[in-house]
Amino acid sequence: MSNSEAKIFTCRQSKTLAEKIAVAYGVSLGNVIFTEFKDGEFQPSFEESIRGMRIFIIGSTFPSSDNLMEMLLMIDAAKRASARHITAVIPYFGWARQDRKDKPRVPIGAKLTAKLLETAGATRIITMDLHADQIQGFFEKPVDHLFASSIFVPHIKKMNLKNLTIGSPDMGGAKRAYAYSNFLQSDVLICYKQRKKANVISHMELIGNVEGKDIVFVDDMIDTAGTITKAADLVMERGANSVRAVCSHPLLSGDAYERIENSKIEQLITTDSIPSKKESKKIDIVSCAELFASTMKKVHQNQSISSNFIV
Repeated sequence: MSNSEAKIFTCRQSKTLAEKIAVAYGVSLGNVIFTEFKDGEFQPSFEESIRGMRIFIIGSTFPSSDNLMEMLLMIDAAKRASARHITAVIPYFGWARQDRKDKPRVPIGAKLTAKLLETAGATRIITMDLHADQIQGFFEKPVDHLFASSIFVPHIKKMNLKNLTIGSPDMGGAKRAYAYSNFLQSDVLICYKQRKKANVISHMELIGNVEGKDIVFVDDMIDTAGTITKAADLVMERGANSVRAVCSHPLLSGDAYERIENSKIEQLITTDSIPSKKESKKIDIVSCAELFASTMKKVHQNQSISSNFIV
């Protein structure tokens, strides 16, 4: 392989997705081995030359923090092996909910994560559906922020829902819902919620008409599924015809699978940015591999990637 070609490597937590991306890109995954120590420490090692090359390192940084640490160590190893360009491909950018100080004496975890990646040696970031768009401003290096809407919008169109209404399960996702509705020429529904504390909702109300509508909620992530299932049950109580959901990042923690199974949600469509923990008849996974492979190839060839964006 010549220096003009790119190499793709993967962190262990995203190996399945990375293999799909490599196939779509048209190359084989590069060879990395990990040395494990008894206390849980690990050390990655590139087992082939990357001197003077552009390399892509694929790895979502969902908890545990070992996943972020693995990405940092691989970037550092690549820098010390004299890679020319080191692009961190992070399908799910973890710690993104900590994008500001929402109360005194708390960290801004997303900013810290950005600085860690840059300090390690990343020269570019490719990610998808950040929890907050402004996180791009935490980086001094280029950030290619992809949108899963380029995957989901065609999927929603194929459903041929008669009375489609795009919904946001919270006020923070209103912009996303309006963007989807513009492409799909649909009505919009917004849910207003109040929390007692993280992952605990005390009250929820609807802004918009739901009677006789086929609701499709759009969200960037689903964690415990408390918000999305409560919203789904509420719209059905208010007279909706059906309710479905799409989300970019299926964290699905705690009792999330059970909540989804027991809710009024007919179907949850998500991507493989995070490995699925278990199967569910209600959950359909559409791969984001082609989107990332196409973007990576254009980045390497110094081409515009604007055609990869819908929303």
